[in-house]
Amino acid sequence: MILAQLAHFASHTVNSLALFQEEQTVSFSPLGLWNHMGWLARSVAIILFIESVWSLAVMIDRYLYFSAARRQSREFAPKVAGALKENKLEEAIKIADRSKKSHLAEVVTSGLQEFRISAGAATAETIESSGRALERAEAIVHAKLKRGLSVLATIGATAPFVGLFGTVVGILHAFQQIATQKTSGIGAVAGGIAEALVTTAFGLLVAIPAVMAFNYFTGRVEAFDVEMDNSSSELIDYFIKQSHKR
Repeated sequence: MILAQLAHFASHTVNSLALFQEEQTVSFSPLGLWNHMGWLARSVAIILFIESVWSLAVMIDRYLYFSAARRQSREFAPKVAGALKENKLEEAIKIADRSKKSHLAEVVTSGLQEFRISAGAATAETIESSGRALERAEAIVHAKLKRGLSVLATIGATAPFVGLFGTVVGILHAFQQIATQKTSGIGAVAGGIAEALVTTAFGLLVAIPAVMAFNYFTGRVEAFDVEMDNSSSELIDYFIKQSHKR
């Protein structure tokens, strides 16, 4: 009698494990999860993928632009300083024109060209107009440097919420499966839970690099702004010294 009960219990346990394994036949590969997703969850994943590609493109563009600006500015600064020290205004302007990607060159060129319009006469009016030209150039260059950073800020702020929306959709999908299959086994909700967690992870994976890149590039822009302010101030000082010589 005892042996019969043990055999029945063992048979019941084996059948339960087999049923559990059948319920858990959910593929957790990327393709399997994609096939299991509903159209709404797929839309969330597509949006996050587009945001990731867009943010990566902005990161690469800003990195190349800032690197070129830094490199050309380091070459430009000593050359133009030497030309101005020798009072070679035209040569200084030509040096600045050759450094197309330098943020310093673009600002300094505007001041030098405004100064040249007055035939190099370092009067108070000329110095004032050159100062206004430098300020306008700084504003233009600042806008160029910040181009695309708003995209990183937007993606960094919205991607987690897009992923959270996918999480809600996945959980709803899991409950819908429970109601449809009339069972509460783990296999009935595994797909929906996996769908929810994947969209959450994807949202964070998109947002974290975007926020880090935004903070990094914003710091670089602030450093460039300080360099442009210093260059403008030094150029104004040069014009004032020229006026004292006349």
